[in-house]
Amino acid sequence: MIKSKVKSVPKKLHVKTGDMVVVVSGRSKDAAEKPGDKDKVGKVLRVMRSTGKVVVEGVNVRKKYIKPNQMNPQGEVVEKEMPIFASKVMLWDEKAKKGTRVRKEIKNDKKVRISVVSGKEI
Repeated sequence: MIKSKVKSVPKKLHVKTGDMVVVVSGRSKDAAEKPGDKDKVGKVLRVMRSTGKVVVEGVNVRKKYIKPNQMNPQGEVVEKEMPIFASKVMLWDEKAKKGTRVRKEIKNDKKVRISVVSGKEI
């Protein structure tokens, strides 16, 4: 089978860097063994359109162990947010205090996002 060399077109996502989002899918925060990230609200730090993922502040935090070296003889443990799929997050509506879908309208020759829940501009 011959693979084509055409690169895939980056996906268009419903979130932008700096948006407040809520995680709508995954393990619940009050799970018995390992608490998850569901219902956590955070700011989008980075959007990766090519993979369809986003990095959200305080969500999917992993620990990275750094070996000791000359600059840092002790070594250290760094906590870092890892990407999650954009389909697992929803825009946060501050007025309604819950996640919302958006619709697009044109106001003053500019396309804006309107919350479906509250009707307010995001």
